[in-house]
Amino acid sequence: MVKLVIFDLDGTLVNSIDDLADAANAALIENGFPTRSTDEIRQFVGNGAAELLRRALPEGEYNAKTAAKMRSSFDLAYRKGFAVKTKPYKEIPELLDELKHRGVLLAVASNKPDEFTKAIVSHFFGDIFDAVQGQTDTIPKKPDPTVALEIMRKLNIPKEFTAFAGDSDVDIHTAANSGVVSIGCSWGFRSVETLREAGADYIINSPSEMAELNIFPVSGVK
Repeated sequence: MVKLVIFDLDGTLVNSIDDLADAANAALIENGFPTRSTDEIRQFVGNGAAELLRRALPEGEYNAKTAAKMRSSFDLAYRKGFAVKTKPYKEIPELLDELKHRGVLLAVASNKPDEFTKAIVSHFFGDIFDAVQGQTDTIPKKPDPTVALEIMRKLNIPKEFTAFAGDSDVDIHTAANSGVVSIGCSWGFRSVETLREAGADYIINSPSEMAELNIFPVSGVK
């Protein structure tokens, strides 16, 4: 039985694409570059803020100086606007409550900068999560397994009792690299085909389907 679920954040727990696009475009405008569509930004996310901004820049415009200026602009805009349009996906709060009721520990592991990861989780979910970790200079980005392994160590749950849930191939590969069960969430920023090709153990189409998987304790049993 799974005793710990580690969730991705963007595209899994919250639909944050509009606020991410607004902050990225604010950075592009401030630095004299053309903006990107929300659909383009959706394809750019998943590997951290630095990579999002690198992908958003026009071809041939990336360099260290521009990257630093873009990151500064993005951080300022996103710090002000991370919760303007962002909201939890439908059924996510109910899923988290149900898993907690069954005695399952909950965690978040994101490639989003740690400052914003913790701010968003706190704003929308309070203290329901037992561990929350975003990207830092000392923790490699997913799909490196370090963040998942550190969460398992902190919560004292071995990998055979852990699942990793996310909407992208990055998350599925993180699960594989960590030696844990992977749950692909099709409502996020990537397609079912992407999750299937990445090798997801389970693919679900709504949060309520997660609670129905036979890998969790039955309702009311802790």
